[in-house]
Amino acid sequence: MTLTLADLYASPDHYLHSFDGDTAVFVPMDRAAYHRSIFLDARISPAEDGALRVPVAALIESIPASLPTGWIMHVAHCGSTLLARALDDADANLVLREPQALRQLAFGPPDGRLALTTAMLSKRYRPDLPTIVKGNVPTNFLLPRISAATPDAPMIFLYLPLREYLFAILRSDNHRTWLRNVTTQLGKHVGGAIGALHNASDAQRAAALWLAQMQLYADTAGIMVNARSLDAEMFFADPTTALTAAAAHFGVPLSPREIEARVGGALFATYSKNPAQSFGNADRLARRNDVEAELSVDLDEAERWIAARETEASSALATLRAIPLAV
Repeated sequence: MTLTLADLYASPDHYLHSFDGDTAVFVPMDRAAYHRSIFLDARISPAEDGALRVPVAALIESIPASLPTGWIMHVAHCGSTLLARALDDADANLVLREPQALRQLAFGPPDGRLALTTAMLSKRYRPDLPTIVKGNVPTNFLLPRISAATPDAPMIFLYLPLREYLFAILRSDNHRTWLRNVTTQLGKHVGGAIGALHNASDAQRAAALWLAQMQLYADTAGIMVNARSLDAEMFFADPTTALTAAAAHFGVPLSPREIEARVGGALFATYSKNPAQSFGNADRLARRNDVEAELSVDLDEAERWIAARETEASSALATLRAIPLAV
């Protein structure tokens, strides 16, 4: 059976995975494949082998309007994967975690591919249930374009206060490598705040990235009327309340019993990125305590850096705290 452009735009079975130059790469999916794919980047678990390659120009000629889509934007290492997986029903609504094509657009020119990508991501198996997209740090910098295109879309800004963010971002060599890589890739967005980025310390990079994202969220909150904020520490401490509010915000039909089962089940007792690893909030807090002393110099440096920009940081946080996600 020959696929048409209409087929590609209509069915989630044809997933726009990424761009390769002027070509869009689709991979075969089904509902089970989306559910088991914790991430939709290189770690995707497709329904079968193979890929379909289509010229981007042909797809852009006939982009349909995006269906209503919910968004989870976050600062990284703050429970976003856990929240997204908790909202994912294997037999109902779709939750798309970190689409590779969307991430690529954060580094590309505004050439029409965002409208193409959001239309493709908005597809669903059940028309009565929402599709939710969980972004990643680079996709935060698409927020000006996303908010201009869909100012009424429901969105959650999942964030951490500065000190807690530093614990999450600086706690290991692997996390510091990620920090250096992503701040280098996003240099035009965060580099101006710290001058010569290649000379910046890890503490300065972490502080600059945190502030850039807080300001993005605050600016977007003034445009997107259905944007709400969620302090990740509140989510970790009271996941039942947070999940109940998030489901209501996105229109995901989770009953109190279903929410109780998810919060009390394996999902919240294992590492969200690796279900084979036991990990809960008590483990997270213990890990935080373990690294506090060794991070003291970095914490002090980052907090001094933010203190020199107290007006901007306080204003952004105040804006976010004025739009809390609530039941």
